[in-house]
Amino acid sequence: MSDTVVVGLDVGGTSTRAVALTLAGERLGDGRGGGGNPTSHGAERAAGELLTALRGALSGVDPTRVRAGTIGLAGAGRLLADPAGKAAFDRAWRDAGLRCPCSVHGDALVAYASGTASPDGTVLIAGTGAIAAQVHDLRLDRVADGHGWVLGDAGSGFWLGREAVRRLLAGLDGGRTAGPLATQVLTELVGSARVAAHPRDTVDAVVQAVTRRPPVELARLAPLVVAAALAGDPVATGLLDEAAGQLAESAGRIRPPGAVDPVVLGGGLLTGDTPLATAVRAELGRRWPDAPLRTAGDGAAAAAWLAARDLPEVTDPTALHPLLVPPTT
Repeated sequence: MSDTVVVGLDVGGTSTRAVALTLAGERLGDGRGGGGNPTSHGAERAAGELLTALRGALSGVDPTRVRAGTIGLAGAGRLLADPAGKAAFDRAWRDAGLRCPCSVHGDALVAYASGTASPDGTVLIAGTGAIAAQVHDLRLDRVADGHGWVLGDAGSGFWLGREAVRRLLAGLDGGRTAGPLATQVLTELVGSARVAAHPRDTVDAVVQAVTRRPPVELARLAPLVVAAALAGDPVATGLLDEAAGQLAESAGRIRPPGAVDPVVLGGGLLTGDTPLATAVRAELGRRWPDAPLRTAGDGAAAAAWLAARDLPEVTDPTALHPLLVPPTT
């Protein structure tokens, strides 16, 4: 089994990671490329970044040793439904020298598998957007939110940024002195914390600063909310508590009351020691006190593990998981 190699890829909008692993857990190579999401960048460019990452991971590895591979990708269904996009990815796979089967899974499933080997559970992701998914037999079953910034993504980085601006505007409308969070948001948007003699002039400047940029850029204000909450700003703390409630509510749409299977937390806002992660863990613990809480880890390694599960020589996928996927808490 140590001669058998599996490949996993974690494809995102800003970067693509690939890893080649033996079934004994030896990491043979890592590769990186730029953003590989075909929805964001187009199929040909995305496939080029996929190939760059694959070549990095397979440098010094005989590609004939690779028996299986998995690509984790946001919008996997759209890729599989697009003949041109799928052909571009298949061509990149062949150009890397690979002749083994390759499966494509959604990034939510890969995030889940990076945190646990349990076949059933829930994954809750909050980054720029937010989504919750129920996993059954290591397949995505039911999904909640992930509706995008116009209709949903409650509790996400975009949501935090938008709500921070809304509170700033409400304060300016009411003639109230800006608090710490509002001051930081105002400075970030218009370059100064000074409120004009006529506050409506400042309101107009804030609105113009937001509306002349792509809406998704509101997510870049989320770190200001987190920093202000760490500094004790009650407005920021309240926003994080509200976001935690929104995220837990999304999970509650698909997760049965009293469930004891694991919940994996993923995305930049829920991994690491962040105040939102702490608030979400507390809220989930209140709703599902007997459920283990895990943190998403190495997505590329998790994708490799998903590929390895279907090999005939893998008789115990659960035992294989900690060999391939670095454990998380």
